[in-house]
Amino acid sequence: MDTEESDSKRRRGIYLLPNLFTTAALFFGFFAVVSAMDKSFEVAALAIFIAMVFDSLDGRVARLTNTQSDFGVQYDSISDMVSFGVAPALVIYEWILSGMAAMGPTWGKIGWLGAFTYTACAGLRLARFNTMVGIVDKKYFQGLPSPAAAAVVASLVWVGDDLNARGWPMEFLAWGLTVAAALLMVSNMRYYSFKEFDFRYRVPFVAIVVAVLGVAFAMIHPPMVLFLAFLAYMVSGPAITIAGLRAQRQARQGTSES
Repeated sequence: MDTEESDSKRRRGIYLLPNLFTTAALFFGFFAVVSAMDKSFEVAALAIFIAMVFDSLDGRVARLTNTQSDFGVQYDSISDMVSFGVAPALVIYEWILSGMAAMGPTWGKIGWLGAFTYTACAGLRLARFNTMVGIVDKKYFQGLPSPAAAAVVASLVWVGDDLNARGWPMEFLAWGLTVAAALLMVSNMRYYSFKEFDFRYRVPFVAIVVAVLGVAFAMIHPPMVLFLAFLAYMVSGPAITIAGLRAQRQARQGTSES
């Protein structure tokens, strides 16, 4: 009886270590919102990036320590919704989209609707991802991952605040990029997942040289480099999808001709 009761208690408990990383990601997502309300937009953008780091670690820690659980999966999804769904939308709204109200009440509504569209699409993307685990090709994501979308928005805020880019036409650029990231999250575009990279194995020496040069290049102007890097990743989805469709079309044409 004692053994059965202890096993039952163990099943009802949660694993501490991976959920601490998830909590840290949730904290920095919340902190990004608080920082944006205080008009500390650079800090808010950095907080979102720190949340991305912790979010990438919790799953790895769970697998390394064999502490995966259904609770951890659900908690991670809730954390992602706050850090990569709500926080980026509120940060960019506080930074620039709220300023669209100066052009009239209709433009003000368009501004906050753009931010809401991002949050809604992030929620839809996370829900779809949770229901398709184990079904889709692990080499590719279906739709832009929410952390990458958050990185595009956060890096735009960071570089825009650093360059003091405000008003027209930055408001429309920010609105368009926010909505584009939102729609790509719920699209069927294919994005490379980078899950095939295994850092446990040896790599050519030139790979280390390229990595060092990449870090050095990033130090020139970190917010601009991050923005361009994640913007390129956002654009890569449509490029990969179009290339795949062309290859399929050419294969069908070749089959029909033969």
